[in-house]
Amino acid sequence: MQLFYEIFPVLLFFIAFKYYDIYVATVVGIVTTLLQVILNRALFKKWDKKQLITLFVFSLFGGMTLYFHDPIFVKWKPTIVFWVFSAVILGSQLFTRRPLMQRLMENVLQGKGEVPMPVWKKLNIVWAVFFASLGTINLYVAYYFSNDAWVNFKFYGITSALFILSIFQALYLMRFMTESKSEK
Repeated sequence: MQLFYEIFPVLLFFIAFKYYDIYVATVVGIVTTLLQVILNRALFKKWDKKQLITLFVFSLFGGMTLYFHDPIFVKWKPTIVFWVFSAVILGSQLFTRRPLMQRLMENVLQGKGEVPMPVWKKLNIVWAVFFASLGTINLYVAYYFSNDAWVNFKFYGITSALFILSIFQALYLMRFMTESKSEK
């Protein structure tokens, strides 16, 4: 369910593009992302930093697309967001006690295993490189392919890549899952 919630604005952007054009899709994407931020705040009483970054970048670059009537700006949005995520992930490894991926995934593990610090650092690097690479690939597709091809890449390619890396990460972390001491 969380995955659907995360890709919902991308899905609506994709549908709006297919039925209308990139400008209508841009408005739909900005509005949907704004509604997602508001809904998250109303339901969970907190701000999701990832959503706020996405909303800010989408509003800025989507707004430039609408103002200048040039789709290249909205095509830069995923790249900027991915590069910011990459920098934050790397920064967490360099400047904090625990890498960001460890902080995010420990809630999922809920004490069912002990993952060594070198594993968390390796996963952190993998995600940082993944986001940096995905941002670069997005720019390549944005500049060398049609709007239609870029929207398809954004929806199918990026979503699939995120899903596949998440599956590999889950399989990798399963090696460290054990029965908790209270269950023995």
